[in-house]
Amino acid sequence: MEQVIAVSACLLGFHCRYDGASNMDVNLIKKLKGKRVIPICPEQLGGLSTPRIPSEIMEDGETVYDKEGHDVTAYFDRGKKATLVILQSEGCKHAILQDGSPSCGYKTIHDGSFTGKLIPGEGITCKYLKANGISIIDVTEEGEL
Repeated sequence: MEQVIAVSACLLGFHCRYDGASNMDVNLIKKLKGKRVIPICPEQLGGLSTPRIPSEIMEDGETVYDKEGHDVTAYFDRGKKATLVILQSEGCKHAILQDGSPSCGYKTIHDGSFTGKLIPGEGITCKYLKANGISIIDVTEEGEL
């Protein structure tokens, strides 16, 4: 059976970051050549637009606010659930996520102060995927996928 890998769409060059940019990773794209890839952007799947106001996870680890003080947790919850539905429907067991993101961070997230400070932690979607049996692949590790 062909391995299916979900990948944060911004890493594939999709302009879906909060600021309308991408985080295209050319080396990652080369490693993915010949594999079945599912691009995902949980924030867009949850109903947030691009571009959008930056959001960060608050101290409780569950609540998400945007920089203007709006509680956007419901968008992140919808996005994590929609992402899992897609992955499960495609038989996907692995994901490569954009670290530092309030959705996809797998090692670090911003600290909720909107000052750019990163702290150890996982994004809303990352935690949810892991809790539901999806393994997160660390793209900073060398080697083949």
